[in-house]
Amino acid sequence: MAHSPDTGDRAPAIERDAHDGRRIDTAALIGTRPAVIYFYPRDETPVCTRQACSFRDQLEAFNELDADVIGISADDDASHRAFAEKHGLDFALVSDRDGALSKAFGVGRALGVLGNRVTFVIDRDGIVRLRYQAQLAAGRHVDRALATLKALP
Repeated sequence: MAHSPDTGDRAPAIERDAHDGRRIDTAALIGTRPAVIYFYPRDETPVCTRQACSFRDQLEAFNELDADVIGISADDDASHRAFAEKHGLDFALVSDRDGALSKAFGVGRALGVLGNRVTFVIDRDGIVRLRYQAQLAAGRHVDRALATLKALP
């Protein structure tokens, strides 16, 4: 597994298409917007659904802070589209079927089986300002991300 970027490290770049066809290019955000990138195990599992809906419910607060929210799991685009439609998720969901993004961010598997639940806040300069991991505390990811964004200069 690759080195997990931590607070103060430069974040790996993401360049992929999201579930809705929009192009995600975090390198293009540098100098303009912060990003919240959260890795989660699977679409439609109870904790993952709570987490995604928590991000959805606070999306206006993220928008007010001019931050993009990007969810990443190993599910394919069809699964992401169905998940987003069913739960009204209006942010990018990115497929990591090949595991390259998880590897670049050093996000391994919980108990060797499921993907880990890890949230990163990346500032406008592309620097990680938060790396938060909590497998079962779905709502805390949103709270920690918002608090970190509010503290950015």
